[in-house]
Amino acid sequence: MSISAAPSLTLNRKEPLSLNGGTSTRKPAKVIRKAVFPVAGLGTRFLPATKAVAKEMLPIVDRPLIQYAVDEAAAAGIEEIIFVTHRSKRCIEDHVHRAVELEGELASQGKHASLKMLRQLMPNGIHFSFVRQEEPRGLGHAIQCARHLIGNEPFAVLLPDDLIDGHPPVLAQMIAQYEKVASSLVAVRTVSREDTRRYGIVDAAGEESMSRSMKIRGVVEKPSPETAPSTLAIVGRYILSPMIFECMASLDPGIGGEIQLTDGISRLLKLEPVMTYRYLGNHYDCGSKAGFLEATVAYGLQHPEVGKEFREILTRVARQLSEETPFAADLNLKRTDAQAAAVLKSA
Repeated sequence: MSISAAPSLTLNRKEPLSLNGGTSTRKPAKVIRKAVFPVAGLGTRFLPATKAVAKEMLPIVDRPLIQYAVDEAAAAGIEEIIFVTHRSKRCIEDHVHRAVELEGELASQGKHASLKMLRQLMPNGIHFSFVRQEEPRGLGHAIQCARHLIGNEPFAVLLPDDLIDGHPPVLAQMIAQYEKVASSLVAVRTVSREDTRRYGIVDAAGEESMSRSMKIRGVVEKPSPETAPSTLAIVGRYILSPMIFECMASLDPGIGGEIQLTDGISRLLKLEPVMTYRYLGNHYDCGSKAGFLEATVAYGLQHPEVGKEFREILTRVARQLSEETPFAADLNLKRTDAQAAAVLKSA
């Protein structure tokens, strides 16, 4: 089924048709219709919180992390989201389907605002599919698991851990760019050289020019700062040619003993162009505790219900922090219980 996207994000193209001697118009099929969400990871960096709850269901303020990725895909006109999941992630499937009993309870209590919000969580016109990754063999293998559902068409990949506050949403930006260049795209941002060991790093022609999109010459998974070809790091948004499946089919395990998507991209760029996309937006690495807390602060300040009150709380905390008495810890000495008590009293 063809779904037209927002006029500001797509080209206004029409194709003439002849019907019984007359003329008509038809909008072309959506270029990127499907998105893969790899969500099979066990979230060990967030234990014990993730012992019984999927990491993707942890809330940023009052919405689970997975919801932000679904909203981004919907805003970009995606028609099918394919979750590559694990047997412990059934709560994600529960989240994206209706909770009829809960809706009935809200209706009977007259909580119409909550009922409306709940029903609007999952946009109309999106089909959800689920496929299991039986063992943790890496991001490349997870994407391979969705091959039979993708078929022979370009597709998007979104990593929910990478929360990006973009206007328009980053995937919509990338699809608009794809319509111009018709090449695989990987979202990138500049990181410090010390942080290159945490990311896939690209070697791109003209990277120093700060161009929005550049042709990739090579890509390396988590290189040391000394060997990194640049400081352009891949962030969890991709638009990939279906040729990527052939490129990853016979890959040997790479870094960490896993099938790495970056290794597949290295093969792909030898067959066809692969481009960077320097997106507009603020990135939060919610795969780390510090990044998750940073996202919570940023989205909390924007929240229409609690944003003002939360700002007052942060202002009060910042004032208390600025008034703290310097500790002997500044002299490489341990803080005493008496010193800690003094600070608490002064706060």
